[in-house]
Amino acid sequence: MADRAALEELVRLQGEHVRGLKHQKASAEQIEEEVAKLLKLKAQLGPDESRQKFVLKTPKGTRDYSPRQMAVREKVFDVIIRCFKRHGAEVIDTPVFELKETLTGKYGEDSKLIYDLKDQGGELLSLRYDLTVPFARYLAMNKLTNIKRYHIAKVYRRDNPAMTRGRYREFYQCDFDIAGQFDPMIPDAECLKIMCEILSSLQIGDFLVKVNDRRILDGMFAICGVPDSKFRTICSSVDKLDKVSWEEVKNEMVGEKGLAPEVADHIGDYVQQHGGVSLVEQLLQDPKLSQNKQALEGLGDLKLLFEYLTLFGIDNKISFDLSLARGLDYYTGVIYEAVLLQTPTQAGEEPLGVGSVAAGGRYDGLVGMFDPKGRKVPCVGLSIGVERIFSIVEQRLEVSPRGFGRESTDHRDTGACGICTEEAAERETEACIRAMGCWDQGRAALQEEPKVTEPVAILRGIRHTTGGHHRRAGAQGRGH
Repeated sequence: MADRAALEELVRLQGEHVRGLKHQKASAEQIEEEVAKLLKLKAQLGPDESRQKFVLKTPKGTRDYSPRQMAVREKVFDVIIRCFKRHGAEVIDTPVFELKETLTGKYGEDSKLIYDLKDQGGELLSLRYDLTVPFARYLAMNKLTNIKRYHIAKVYRRDNPAMTRGRYREFYQCDFDIAGQFDPMIPDAECLKIMCEILSSLQIGDFLVKVNDRRILDGMFAICGVPDSKFRTICSSVDKLDKVSWEEVKNEMVGEKGLAPEVADHIGDYVQQHGGVSLVEQLLQDPKLSQNKQALEGLGDLKLLFEYLTLFGIDNKISFDLSLARGLDYYTGVIYEAVLLQTPTQAGEEPLGVGSVAAGGRYDGLVGMFDPKGRKVPCVGLSIGVERIFSIVEQRLEVSPRGFGRESTDHRDTGACGICTEEAAERETEACIRAMGCWDQGRAALQEEPKVTEPVAILRGIRHTTGGHHRRAGAQGRGH
């Protein structure tokens, strides 16, 4: 060790000598002679086995955050959490890893992206892929049948990252979910309202929320001739339509998944349609689709959902899009995804989506997978894609370092504020909602954030006029 230290000192001195000669602009011959001596000393020294050379970097698909970036994150989280709390949600937390069997079979083709851990103490473990499956496990373990919760935490996916577009292997999800039995479409409408509130408050640009229903998709696949065994895998192909052309999706269905070309063409006739409630009504009259029980139920619920969205004043932000599939296996009903829109380059062009920033849907069967007796707890929820939002906000702050995220003044909470009178509830639907400026007034009157266990309780008094008679919303007792 002493000999090595002496050689290292000689190398250091010789190196300084060479640098000195270069600084003095000595002759090339002299410099070359001294460099040769330096190289000879280095050769005698050899590699230092005790020093392992490695590249200092973060693992693929991860990143560090500076204090300035953390300030942006904290602001975004604050806007999101305040909205979740305003809607009566309580916070929970779950382990960052789960038993592998807990996550297996819940994510369809995306299951290959789950990070498996080495066997530790006799348990096979995996890093959580999302916050929804751990929430369902939490409900089943604690025998909970009614809760409104939010959860903000990191999840992990063994994906090919595109970090400039906010796609990582380690990233945060901000989830809001409603578990329990309620009138049809009321929790679903509240989730869409929350999504619109948050995206409007963050002021990251114009957005559109695409909506569909898994039952409509399954009914559509059935009438088009897709075998039952291929429903989920074809669903995953359709879900790629926001990224690639229909021709590419069709080639995948036919070439890779063995679907007959005429069946794929029939699917294409449907999945390239999008619109509003008028499209729902059009499909209710479709001679084939209207004969499928699943599709008919899905279309009926979507029609009711659009009524609530109109009451909330957000129907202009919603598009019924038959190409929206959401590849995860656990969805059972309404599904939705919010995308940012880029400004059209020419007048008359439709805005183009530039990326998903939020998504969610209904998953009524997931809790039952964990319950020993198979008892189901209806659930619906949403997840905000904060990493993409962070990227957008950071880019904009580089251009204009002024603040961002003015919270929306439209904080008409969908919880029970106790101010909407029976008289208002008896009015026509639109008039009642106009009277419900009490959302804002009620929040001030209550002096504190209430814990609301029933979503949109204020809507329970709204009556829909049908054939000259009034019926209370959801009076048929369909549980979701």
